[in-house]
Amino acid sequence: MKQQEHRDVQKLPKFSRHLLILPLLLTLAGCNLVVMSPSGDIAMQQRDLIVVSTVLMLLIIVPVIFLTLLFAWRYRRSNTAATYDPEWHHSTRLEVVIWSAPLAIIIALGAITWISTHKLDPFRPLDRIDAERAIPAEVKPLTVEVVALDWKWLFFYPELGIATVNEMAAPVDRPITFRITASSVMNSFYVPALAGQIYAMPGMETKLHAVINKEGVFDGFSANYSGAGFSHMRFKFHGVNQQGFDQWVAQVKEKGTALNRDTYLKLERPSEREPVRYFATVDKGLFDAILDMCATPGKMCMNEMMHIDMMGGGGKESAENRDKLEYDSRHADQVGGHGASAESHDASQTTPADTTGDAASDTQTMPGMQHDGHSMPGMDHGTGGDTAPAQPNSN
Repeated sequence: MKQQEHRDVQKLPKFSRHLLILPLLLTLAGCNLVVMSPSGDIAMQQRDLIVVSTVLMLLIIVPVIFLTLLFAWRYRRSNTAATYDPEWHHSTRLEVVIWSAPLAIIIALGAITWISTHKLDPFRPLDRIDAERAIPAEVKPLTVEVVALDWKWLFFYPELGIATVNEMAAPVDRPITFRITASSVMNSFYVPALAGQIYAMPGMETKLHAVINKEGVFDGFSANYSGAGFSHMRFKFHGVNQQGFDQWVAQVKEKGTALNRDTYLKLERPSEREPVRYFATVDKGLFDAILDMCATPGKMCMNEMMHIDMMGGGGKESAENRDKLEYDSRHADQVGGHGASAESHDASQTTPADTTGDAASDTQTMPGMQHDGHSMPGMDHGTGGDTAPAQPNSN
């Protein structure tokens, strides 16, 4: 009797360790596996791709694990009934099975990858609302311009003339075209319920086409580490019916303020846990200026810089453009990302005298460049005149 009680006491610690696992299982049961239960057609297709790929791989993994355990048990040293054949070295039947099964899986995965890579290309416009409905010819996609800031998200609705911070909305079953960029470091735009992630990079535009098929409020965030405030770089995506979307737009216009260049430059400064903001009006061309990295006064737009390069460069005099081409907003001498440096650019901004005569009438002329004679900063083609350096965008 005493021995039995002693054994029961010894079993208690082991049993208690098993009990510790139960809270973990309960925690997992409460997880919202949104990637495997999305609300948008693109995300659903990506979910199906994950499931199919996993099943195909398990067709190899499970038998291998099972046979490994079976062989270890059957041919253990103590099993004298197992066949012992030290001279065995080859089996054509076994070789065919071993090589043909993985080969078939690889071919299947390759075909699926090829098809899905093209079908789920984020730059490819949608051709359906869901698996059962094509996009009606009269439906126009909703365009949303996305800017990843430090550390918040700025959304432009160019067709509606509004903008928001850390909140966006879209009608159910209406295609969405995202134009995505960033103001400083690289981020990743990701709404798991809507579609896969797509990178947001400064000076570059990426695109994403998606559609939300269910109403609800979904989480969006950056999936790429971008500094101290990365953990709180989150926003809410509202999937609503058309009436709800119209009400949301009306709310933004009623409560919103104006988003001009000065407001944007203040908003661009690094900040954490930024609250939701509404902007009822937006300066024309602001998103394009952010994309061209010339939202700050005194900066040269990238399209201007590329045009100078295309025309052969600006010559040695183009060294004067150096300050206009510095886009890093985190210099130590700048207060809050914009300060003395930006102010000095504003103060030094002057308009050079027109020394080009009729060149201004050239339809391709940009500030500081004369394209008819290929005359640009620092390049003297025998005119005898001093050519002024290329001027920054006046936006």
